[in-house]
Amino acid sequence: MPTMLSKFIDKAKPRFSFHHHGNHKSGSTSSNESQSHNTKFHLPNNLPTTAITTHIFGYRDDLKDNYVEPPPEQVDDSDVTRPHCQLKLDNFNLQRTLGTGSFGRVHLIQSKINKRYYALKVLKKAEIVKLKQVEHTNNERSILTKVQHPFIVNLWGSFQDCANLYMVMDFVPGGELFSFLRKSKKFSNDVARFYAGEVLLALAYLHSKNIIYRDLKPENLLLDVHGHIKICDFGFAKVVPDITWTLCGTPDYLAPEIIQTKGYGKAADYWAFGVLVFEMLAGFPPYYDENQFKLYEKILTTQPKYPSSIDSTAKDLLKHLLTTDLTQRYGNLKRGYHDICEHKWFASLDFDKLIQRKIKPPYIPHLKNDGDASNFDRYPEDFHPYGVPQDDPYRDQFPDF
Repeated sequence: MPTMLSKFIDKAKPRFSFHHHGNHKSGSTSSNESQSHNTKFHLPNNLPTTAITTHIFGYRDDLKDNYVEPPPEQVDDSDVTRPHCQLKLDNFNLQRTLGTGSFGRVHLIQSKINKRYYALKVLKKAEIVKLKQVEHTNNERSILTKVQHPFIVNLWGSFQDCANLYMVMDFVPGGELFSFLRKSKKFSNDVARFYAGEVLLALAYLHSKNIIYRDLKPENLLLDVHGHIKICDFGFAKVVPDITWTLCGTPDYLAPEIIQTKGYGKAADYWAFGVLVFEMLAGFPPYYDENQFKLYEKILTTQPKYPSSIDSTAKDLLKHLLTTDLTQRYGNLKRGYHDICEHKWFASLDFDKLIQRKIKPPYIPHLKNDGDASNFDRYPEDFHPYGVPQDDPYRDQFPDF
């Protein structure tokens, strides 16, 4: 195994996402646009040098004509329900920190009303504005209020005070798939196939609503009490009917078209899906380099080196996902996600049972009680109180909270 990959595995630290918004032109890109492995690559000058921080469930009638119609047994999500009462911080008992980020942290909380446990995402408004993440933050809330899927975390409500934004979400107690993968080193075909299938259904659901996720990685996949996937962290998700240009995501998972700032669409999520499947089977991503520009160069100009743990069937699927040619990439063709779920690597997976959560997950998290957060790392607690009255210059920038 290459030395750098050994370091990658040994460190076993979550990777941070980044965002960079350049000055891009408006317009549209032809669906026939492709980038060959042999094409000379050009790295934009404004790339960041470090990382900053079938069966779709719930199709609606207002989708574009070019989407494949789902089977009739699928459930409609047009009746997504949220609490009608106005939530506030006093409704909850604040408990330990579950995670931290550039703008704030996520807490385990317990409702004083129904005694259930939730995750409270607290974001500092001043930091969001400083790092120019207002649009992404508003997008996250907006998108989460419109989606409901078995494999996507639920947003139950949001509110704000003078200093912070608050989002009340599912507490998903099994921890990150990232942690389970690092402990396991790598997954067998059966284990990887199960998680990949659940992620694929969630991605296809989002795409049916013209939502690009843009930050797929094991760190953003949580395991619920039964061991099923819940995609979390929609900070980079965006409604994109056609294409977008924003450079954001996690370097190891960036599609070539994102790096080249040519404009990209839903196909970028399917590239990232290929990276995820590769990493689950190999224990490391297909492209890695400690130097970010060398990493981008590898993504643009080289093909992955497949370890022996990836068999010929899986390799065939990955070659159809990790291709720079958008006219050949699975998920981006006429049949959409069906080309992926009908590939022979998925032949043993019953997607009808999967969407109904009738397939037993390969790993059931060990939990002592409903509020057990032992599957999450410990973080130093910030005892600065929330809700302290002060000037609020940014309230108008977050009108829906």
